[in-house]
Amino acid sequence: MPHPSLTSLAGILATVTALLTPLYYENILSIFHPQQLAPLTTNTPTDMAWRCSGRSNAELISNLFSAGLITAPRVRDAMSSVDRAHYCPSSPLAAYEDSPQSIGFNATISAPHMHAAACESLLNYMPESQGAKVLDIGSGSGYLTHVLANIVTGADGKGDGKVVGIDHIQGLVDLARQNMQRSEEGRRLLESGKVELIKGDGRKGYKEGGPYDAIHVGAAAKELHQDLIDQLKSPGRMFIPVEDQDGWGSQWIWVVDKDESGKVTRKKDMGVRYVPLTDAPKS
Repeated sequence: MPHPSLTSLAGILATVTALLTPLYYENILSIFHPQQLAPLTTNTPTDMAWRCSGRSNAELISNLFSAGLITAPRVRDAMSSVDRAHYCPSSPLAAYEDSPQSIGFNATISAPHMHAAACESLLNYMPESQGAKVLDIGSGSGYLTHVLANIVTGADGKGDGKVVGIDHIQGLVDLARQNMQRSEEGRRLLESGKVELIKGDGRKGYKEGGPYDAIHVGAAAKELHQDLIDQLKSPGRMFIPVEDQDGWGSQWIWVVDKDESGKVTRKKDMGVRYVPLTDAPKS
């Protein structure tokens, strides 16, 4: 067994590397227990996530539920019905690991525990009986767009809710559509118009489809974009990772709520590591 001081040093070095490489941060959890890592941020859900990986989609979701990272049955059921392997085309064998995975185009699919955290946070703003509208910014390979659609349309898919997935890379928009077509449920959501996948600058939102009961942002923004806040319903909630201005590369999830009167409150929730929300690559 390594000497405790050496283990701690290794954890510090791994954490420093995580600051430079967002994808690496959660992968190191398979090597080090979170308590061995220097505190990158506080109040992260990774304290339990390191042991939630599974050998199947069902086992992954069961582990997240047992660890308390999923608490709501609606979230559990929605994630259970979407096979994550359909959305990790480059590494299907790693699809059930609780870590981010590459999906091409210099993009990643977030770790399952972060998808769970987003769904849990937004859940009360996505009632399946009231035709909730949701905007998924940085929709990537389409996984969370599909999960959110399951939440707002219900277990039978008959609810009137709708999810718009927006990404600035056409190749990812096409990939998301292809991935959703791999399941009967995904095809039905696309054909019914309950999921719409579009190319656009997510930092500006998608005003044509709003206002939205819930907005999820899947990459780190440099600021809380006013365009997105304006597109929230009253009431509505946004879940967004934002780069801190501390000079250390820190990122935090911010939960932005708009109440019935239109009053906006902002809460700094938990430290995270996301890839940045950027311009589309120039051809």
